[in-house]
Amino acid sequence: MSVWGIVLGIILGIVSIAIIVVIILQEGNQQGLGTVTGAADSYFSKNKARSIDAFLARWTKAFAAFFVIFVIALNVLAHFGIL
Repeated sequence: MSVWGIVLGIILGIVSIAIIVVIILQEGNQQGLGTVTGAADSYFSKNKARSIDAFLARWTKAFAAFFVIFVIALNVLAHFGIL
C-alpha cells in the first residue's frame, strides 16, 4: 500500500469517527407521553431550528455526504490502480 493509500485511509477513519460522535451527541426524538401532557409543544421545540440539535443535524448531513463521496472516490482510484 502506498503512502497516499495510508493517508486517505486515516482521513476516512477520522471522518467515520466524526460521524459517530456527532450522532451520539444528538438527543433522541422522543415525544411519547409529552404529546399527551402538552410538553411536546414547548418553547424549546418551537425554536429547534436555532438549537444545538439543528446544528448537529446539519453537521451529520455534511459528514455523511463527505463520507459517501470520499468512499466512492477511493474505490474509483483503487479500481484504476492509482492507489
